Amino acid sequence: MRMLKFLLWKELIQIYRDPSIIMILFIMPMIQLLILPLAADYEIKNINLGVVDHDHTEYSRKLVNKVVSSGYFRLKDYSPTFQQGLKAIESDKTDLILEIPPHFERDLVKENQASLFVAVDAVNGVKAGLGGAYIQRIIQGDNQDIRTQWMPEQRLNPQPVIEVTTADWYNPNMNYRVFMVPGILVMLVTMIGSSFASNNIVREKEMGTIEQINVSPIKKMQFILGKLIPFWMLALVVLTVGLLIARFVYGIVPLGHYITIYIFATIYLLAILGLGLLLSTYAQTQQQSMLVSFFVTMIFNLLSGLYTPIESMPAWAQMITRFNPVSYFIEVMRMVMLKGSGLADIKYQILALVGFAVFFNSWAILNYRKRSG
Repeated sequence: MRMLKFLLWKELIQIYRDPSIIMILFIMPMIQLLILPLAADYEIKNINLGVVDHDHTEYSRKLVNKVVSSGYFRLKDYSPTFQQGLKAIESDKTDLILEIPPHFERDLVKENQASLFVAVDAVNGVKAGLGGAYIQRIIQGDNQDIRTQWMPEQRLNPQPVIEVTTADWYNPNMNYRVFMVPGILVMLVTMIGSSFASNNIVREKEMGTIEQINVSPIKKMQFILGKLIPFWMLALVVLTVGLLIARFVYGIVPLGHYITIYIFATIYLLAILGLGLLLSTYAQTQQQSMLVSFFVTMIFNLLSGLYTPIESMPAWAQMITRFNPVSYFIEVMRMVMLKGSGLADIKYQILALVGFAVFFNSWAILNYRKRSG
């Protein structure tokens, strides 16, 4: 126990003497947490719209005004022919073309039906899909308004009508920041924990002090714990700073208890830091360690459900997410922050993280003597 105390003191002094570590640990995550949620927005706005109006009637003008006034589209091009409108898409001036055919108003009034053509630039698939869905919904709404205006009032409607009422639970205002900030905070804590832990033992190898540690009476478990605990403590401090930013900058107050978040984060960091130390026992240089750590954390973050729902992934990717600690923490953070879940609600995630922590740290302890001793 005394040897562990001295080793912890040595690590903390070494961190304190390196100002770059403090800056990377605290300043960079704060800046990233302030910037990333502003950029990571699921709602697409400012879609550049091109219009080709062959009708030039009151109904066509009302339709264009309704599309533009929705707030999702900006009228950037008004071409007389479709070919000219297509050139605007090819030059990246517009993202979408709404073509109104000749006799649009006449067909709508006399035949009670009319057709429209929408061409979407699908280079950006997400923007194309949402832009097409937005304009289709606006056109359907305009169509419903016209039907309501033209249909005579009837005491009894011969056509059955189904009315659907929706309610958005846990995020009633559909604020994407409430959904994204907890996940981004998990990503930042993961990157910091794994990268610093993966460089820890390698730094001892490059400095030549690993041989002195190997011949000392320090046990393997004490050595791994001495490398793990300081960054475990600092990662919890980073998590605290992130939660303060979420509360006072974005106004995100968890419906659950902060204690639930910290209990799960404690176990999670043991698993992530154990993985970083495991990678460090295999690497011979800090460059190797950083590259491998970046590769692993990138896969973890992309398959975590932060940007893409896990349910929409292929079956093989969903299987991989079961072995991804980051996906469990993001799920728990959103459950506690948005749903107010407690420890009883996340017991399966806790058991999974305990398994990851035991597995990675045990492997690191066993592999340390094998590779270095």
